[in-house]
Amino acid sequence: VQPNNYSTFYDDQRQNWSIMFESEKAAMDFSKQVCIAKCNSCPVLDSVLCQDLLLGEGQGVEGGDSVEVAYTGWLFQNNGLGQVFDSNVNKEKLLRLKLGSGKVIKGWEEGMMGMKKGGRRYLIIPPAWAYGAQGVAGRVPPDSTVVFEVELRRVKLAKECSASDGLSVSSRDSAAPSPVPSSDGFSAD
Repeated sequence: VQPNNYSTFYDDQRQNWSIMFESEKAAMDFSKQVCIAKCNSCPVLDSVLCQDLLLGEGQGVEGGDSVEVAYTGWLFQNNGLGQVFDSNVNKEKLLRLKLGSGKVIKGWEEGMMGMKKGGRRYLIIPPAWAYGAQGVAGRVPPDSTVVFEVELRRVKLAKECSASDGLSVSSRDSAAPSPVPSSDGFSAD
């Protein structure tokens, strides 16, 4: 998916194609359907499927970077999106986390690597990379594949925190301290 609502792909004869969409939303919806189709065409989903919806700007995030994220999570049911089981999109607090710290499910950390500030990504995460055989009581059944749409709102790169002058290079991007996400938010269990 390219800026200005373009998508490019190639077919099985290696011929390149481009599509221009009427709106950013139409381009994103198409990208989500492509990701779901990829999932449904896998005999066994054994890793995280990622599909960029918006690329964002700046440097891609990696382990050790601190991020603030808006997200929605769905169950993957009947070859498509099932019910929403968690979201912070309409809440005041963003989820704050340090990538690589193990505070969220493995598939989230894996799927967010390389994202850029302002970027949006669709993640389809198999049970082994999500909540596994235990699930989440009352919300995620055992052995569930889950889907997340994540938006990277703020980024603080680990290397910028250790700048030689002691000042954060990205201070204009850093958020005011916010409370730890509430217990109804996304958690390691």
